[in-house]
Amino acid sequence: MQNQTLIQYFHWYYNESDNLWTKAKKEAANLAAMGVTGVWLPPAYKGSNGGYSIGYDTYDLFDLGEFDQKNSISTKYGNKEEYINAINELHKNGINVIADTIFNHKAGGDEIEKIKVRKVNDEDRNEFISEDMEIEAWTKFTFPGRAGAYSEFVWDHKCFSGVDYAEDIKETAIYAIQNEYGEGWEDVPSHELGNYDYLMFNDIDFRNIAVREELKRWGKWYFENCNLDGFRLDAVKHIPAEFLVEWVEWMKAECNKDFFIVSENWNIESVEELEKYIEITGGKTQLFDSLLHHNFYLASKAGKEYDLNCIFENTLAHRNPLLAVTFVDNHDSQPMQALESFIEYWFRPLAYGMILLREAGIPCVFYTDVYGAKYEDDGQQVELIGLAELPQLLKVRDNLAYGEQKDYLDHNNCIGWTRTGDEEHPNSGIAVLMSNGDEGFKKMEIGKHFTGKTFIDVLGKRNEEVFIDGDGYGEFFCEAGSISVWVVKVY
Repeated sequence: MQNQTLIQYFHWYYNESDNLWTKAKKEAANLAAMGVTGVWLPPAYKGSNGGYSIGYDTYDLFDLGEFDQKNSISTKYGNKEEYINAINELHKNGINVIADTIFNHKAGGDEIEKIKVRKVNDEDRNEFISEDMEIEAWTKFTFPGRAGAYSEFVWDHKCFSGVDYAEDIKETAIYAIQNEYGEGWEDVPSHELGNYDYLMFNDIDFRNIAVREELKRWGKWYFENCNLDGFRLDAVKHIPAEFLVEWVEWMKAECNKDFFIVSENWNIESVEELEKYIEITGGKTQLFDSLLHHNFYLASKAGKEYDLNCIFENTLAHRNPLLAVTFVDNHDSQPMQALESFIEYWFRPLAYGMILLREAGIPCVFYTDVYGAKYEDDGQQVELIGLAELPQLLKVRDNLAYGEQKDYLDHNNCIGWTRTGDEEHPNSGIAVLMSNGDEGFKKMEIGKHFTGKTFIDVLGKRNEEVFIDGDGYGEFFCEAGSISVWVVKVY
């Protein structure tokens, strides 16, 4: 069976000459050749900034670049036809498509409503800091450009639990909406800031049954129109878990498809919080391992002072590997973003070795590590360089990284592991060694079935040939601050 490998096929500042849907279609065959089995595409629907929107300021879920709304027909990434063409081409190449799904909020309302609210403390959302008051807010969504196509549902203040702007008094604050569902926030997984139901824009209220039903109808429509294979659920710690479980179960039953579901629950402090989320959702969704990313970041900053033995501790990959989606960086952690924690370049090959060549987790490669990127934000020029080792690491994962894993996490600065290979993949079996300090060496067991075989470093960092002895052991090497991947030498 082929290893699963995902790619996040965008970054926050995508600005290439081809729109993203066109590029994805052109690159489908290349992605398949790399060993990619799933592509996570960014939000495909119209945002409040129209053709400039990254997609997370969701305006109209039913407008996939088809209607003249928010001063554009196409989204930043292309139009509906180009989107579907890209999906079809990816499918032709055996690649699944995962759609970014934004349920937490809506932005860019079409009409103002007078609504009753109370202001809350930004640092403790459970504390009201005003009496009842009436404000005017952009809480009505009629989607005039779509004119009822696909859905006639109108969103109004009864669909939201909070807003962040009062139009009449021109004030930015967090306002809890008073409606028939009560005053205050829903029960959500995150208790940061007291209750982290409210994140941004118009916060959707899932206590409204009509809202839940509309999002189910949309999900089925989206699948039937675009033939999607899975969904990435955004900002799940701000959304009642019971709704997402309800939506996932309904989608799988109604569409008769076992969708791949992965959730973004950003957490860099407590693996217990991620385990708690798995418990309350019954393990119905994969989770991005933000804790492993954070360990990579800390290791890349600390250099040889970081204890590599501990790099997997308190991560989802270690505690619940079957539900972990591992990654090195993403659009939130890239330079100039709010959660910026970009892994230093010297450590990136080591980090990719750890997510691509081990058993635990499903790895997700970041777009800029394949293609690079140049962009500007707030007057600062940024250039991200594609990772030279990545194509070879992907090739090794696809063809050779199989079989039982034996760990050698037994030195603060030099760790390794072996994979024994399997019969299904010719010449499979690898030995990996890496160091965040001096040049490293380690005797590791790869299996007696390799006795007499010669191994070479496929990354070309070391020139030695390693011979496997009668007990299935070899002594492997790596450069200082580097990684070597040893594979069977094929004559």
